[in-house]
Amino acid sequence: MNKQGSTSQIEAGLDHQDLFPIREVSRLTGVNAVTLRAWERRYGLIQPTRTDSGHRLYSQADIDDIRRILGWLERGVAVSKVGSILARSPAHVQGTLAADSAAHWQAQVREAVQRFDAVSLGLLFDQVFATVSQDQVFAEVFMPVWHDLAAGQGAFGQASEWLFLDQFLRARVFSRLQLTRVPRRCSVLLAPLPGQCFELELLVTGLLLCSDDVAVTLLMPGQPLDELAVVSGRLRPDALVLFSNHVPTAELGKRLSRLAVGLECPLLLAGEAAEIAQESLAGSPVACLGAEGDLMRRRLRQYLAGQLDT
Repeated sequence: MNKQGSTSQIEAGLDHQDLFPIREVSRLTGVNAVTLRAWERRYGLIQPTRTDSGHRLYSQADIDDIRRILGWLERGVAVSKVGSILARSPAHVQGTLAADSAAHWQAQVREAVQRFDAVSLGLLFDQVFATVSQDQVFAEVFMPVWHDLAAGQGAFGQASEWLFLDQFLRARVFSRLQLTRVPRRCSVLLAPLPGQCFELELLVTGLLLCSDDVAVTLLMPGQPLDELAVVSGRLRPDALVLFSNHVPTAELGKRLSRLAVGLECPLLLAGEAAEIAQESLAGSPVACLGAEGDLMRRRLRQYLAGQLDT
């Protein structure tokens, strides 16, 4: 059998195995084959399987990782630092959804969104919530689809699909946040760093930070950073949490330190910015909560109890 026939046989069985050749992965992700090989060899970011003849085959989990890598690169993170961030992400922690289960739910979400079917999407949202944890609902089912649609808005129709899903999720998350508005032992004020947050990301973070002991009050995007001391002074929360999923600027640490001086409560940082800035903020008045739901809640409880240092 010639080489071309052998390659065709390999690819003919890909659908059954749920594995994809490198050129198909390039088409799906927009990352060329040379870059994919470099991410594998030089940085160890992805580890595709190999056929007996040496052809690379990528799983759906590999493709999801490639999209996460692209997301971090678009935020300005150096490729050499992406690996350590991915290792701390929910998709690499034990206890998360199996890749095929997450892909199954995501596919159903995409189908409902493509049809602009709010009724089916609502039923699906309730079904996912009844099946998996709240953290998994967002981190592994809905937000990956939301991010993919946001990144692919150059394709005709995807901007409308993203807006449809964004509006649906904002309404559903806001509704669930309203149900948490009962007196709790501690209160937290959550605000976005200016210009670095979509409303949905802030709403989801607020929902994830809520617990039996902690109530969360949100300040929406547009809130001036230099007026947070005034708002905090009037609301008197037990902590002020700033949120961002963008790469912190060189001036962020100085700005947060100046803000902390004018506050009557502790200042904390949440979101992917907290993961990146953790080392640079060590020893400062700012504590980093991380970006993953359970970790943020645990660190917040520890900090409010005086068990977590900055």
